[in-house]
Amino acid sequence: MRMPALIATTTDDNPFQPVLDFFESGVFKAIIRLVIILVLALYVALVLWTYKDARRRIADPVLVAVAVATAIVFPFIGVLVYTILRPPEYLDDVRERELEIRAMERRLGQDLRCPYCRSEIEPAFVVCPVCTNRLKDPCTRCSSPLEPHWRVCPYCSAPTVAGGGLPEVGPSETARLAPGTAAELPTQSPTP
Repeated sequence: MRMPALIATTTDDNPFQPVLDFFESGVFKAIIRLVIILVLALYVALVLWTYKDARRRIADPVLVAVAVATAIVFPFIGVLVYTILRPPEYLDDVRERELEIRAMERRLGQDLRCPYCRSEIEPAFVVCPVCTNRLKDPCTRCSSPLEPHWRVCPYCSAPTVAGGGLPEVGPSETARLAPGTAAELPTQSPTP
């Protein structure tokens, strides 16, 4: 009689019963809860990352709000879409690059161009060699090119036409015009 009992218990036993018991155990339920908490933490972290990254890359607050709303409404996919469509540079990097470009343009601005024909000219040119328009007035004494707003030629101290005929500036007049520099200038005696 014992024999049929053994056969009955082995036929009723499911070979996957230990696996099914594991899925119904408290350990498996704890693992599921832990995974859910980790996924929620990852979701919140991605939303916060999207907000911080969008603020650093996008100047318009409306677009920042749209990026964050996309990350909230479409979990994980919204962050992926934002990552693909976001601007490639941070705003600070863009500003820094623009400042560097402006500084380079100022340095390269020494490369002058004719205001009439846009051909390259040098600072010493009085006339454009291409279109022959007058760029600067020459000094009446030394023929050096003068800027229009100069009142005295810096090369020979002759008065300019635009200066209204100012008298020639010598060392004593320079000391009078620029206080505190008289000790630096040598005094010259008038020659007969």
